[in-house]
Amino acid sequence: MPERPVAGRSIVTRRAIVDIVRTAVQSSYGVTGFSDPSFGRRLLRWIGLDRPGMRLTTEGGVRLDLFITVAFGVPVAEVARQVDSAVRYSLRRYTGAEVAGLTIHVDGLRYQPTAVERAEAIERTETIERPEPVHEQQPDQSAAERVTASRKRKTR
Repeated sequence: MPERPVAGRSIVTRRAIVDIVRTAVQSSYGVTGFSDPSFGRRLLRWIGLDRPGMRLTTEGGVRLDLFITVAFGVPVAEVARQVDSAVRYSLRRYTGAEVAGLTIHVDGLRYQPTAVERAEAIERTETIERPEPVHEQQPDQSAAERVTASRKRKTR
């Protein structure tokens, strides 16, 4: 039987909310990263004072503007739905806060070769073939004994 809630107050910092949202977005399928909405924010990021891709307002509820890039070939609307769902769920689960407003801006598509394409590229490269080791044969062995000996070596 669940216990009754105890009256009290908890404070969640702005940085904690940003970290929760950032983790939820980056773990969403199809998101390749965050982008910078303006030159000024890009400059702040370059200096190391700002993280890209998010505007957070806590007045009147949690309101977010997310600026993301999406993998090329993935349905953009589906990625946006996934990000929306992941962010709302994470904030509700970890802080108990409901999202008052969430706007997702897709600023670009990023082409990333898939694992299959990388594997094909590796296959196309030249490989060095190693010669098989030459086993010394004893002069008194017959052909049948040599075949049997080589089968025994292969099974070990």
